Amino acid sequence: MGKDKVYVFDTTLRDGEQVPGCQLNTDEKVEIALDLEALGVDIIEAGFPISSPGDFNSVSEISKVVKKPVICALSRAIISDIDMANLALKDAKRKRIHTGIGASDIHIKNKFNSTREKILDQAVAAVRYSTKFFDDIEFYAEDAGRADKDYLCKMVEEVIKAGATVINIPDTTGYNLPETFSKKIKYLCDNVPNIDKAILSVHCHNDLGLATANTIAGLQNGARQFESTINGIGERAGNTSLEEVVMALRAHPELNLDTKIKSKNIISISKKVSRLMNMPIQKNKAIVGANAFAHSSGIHQDGFLKHRENYEIIKPEDVGLKSSSIDLTARSGRAALRHRLKLLGFSFSNVELETIYIRFIEMADEKKLLHDEDLYKLMK
Repeated sequence: MGKDKVYVFDTTLRDGEQVPGCQLNTDEKVEIALDLEALGVDIIEAGFPISSPGDFNSVSEISKVVKKPVICALSRAIISDIDMANLALKDAKRKRIHTGIGASDIHIKNKFNSTREKILDQAVAAVRYSTKFFDDIEFYAEDAGRADKDYLCKMVEEVIKAGATVINIPDTTGYNLPETFSKKIKYLCDNVPNIDKAILSVHCHNDLGLATANTIAGLQNGARQFESTINGIGERAGNTSLEEVVMALRAHPELNLDTKIKSKNIISISKKVSRLMNMPIQKNKAIVGANAFAHSSGIHQDGFLKHRENYEIIKPEDVGLKSSSIDLTARSGRAALRHRLKLLGFSFSNVELETIYIRFIEMADEKKLLHDEDLYKLMK
């Protein structure tokens, strides 16, 4: 039996770009969009056209050059937003509008100063109006993670009736625990009578460090699209990391879920996004961090050298790296030192290795991390 297809919705250029000081110009956005196309994402959220002339222009230019993915534009549940999104996407080969409104009582009361009934009417009207221009309509129920589940069910049912083809359930504030979020997704699948008429999507934020876990939980319980960014960039603590979800699904074939992402492109696009947005990647970041495939402690190095799967669940080649690295520090053991020295062409007996190792530890205590040039000095 084939694996269930999971659609990848990338919002690096919209939600990801909302990080203060990380804005991109149109040429940079087009460059990243083409790399996202090469990566194999299904949908690219190119921007929020009504927010600025620059964003409108970026959506428009991306629509002209990107051919395979669906190009998506964000809008509020407001007619002028929808009109602007339609205009920006006029050249897109495949286009989608992403419109919506708050679904939680916190948003309804404190953001919109409105009522559930009025918000529901506005949501339905926005989707119905969008059908004049779009066949592919994604509706977001903002702050769905904190919304009343029965009201959320009613909203989802009504916007699908009005023409929504994708339903986005965001954990906007990153509040949910995986168990809570999974139950909410399952409740929607079990209690919205026309849920089979739309694709259910999850859009999780990382305020509590749970974005990837919540996304996986959503996919396990019926969602078939997830929304993410390269390197997990985004407002506050960021969004779900595209690379983390993709590789988690690959590492767990028992989930029977997969994407069409070309994972060997991950490292290159990760580095480009980091460079263009001037956002360094933390060294211990999963999948793309500098230490993600580095081994420095003696016990780990010895186990890794004996058999890679002792300490690695993903092959570095699968995400675009040439190999793992053995970092020589004061915590490294004899196995790692012997391995590196032999790669450099040195030969020695086990007795000689003991003397070399003592001098190596003294040097490592001083320098913290030893490089090949240090080993040449050591062997003199």
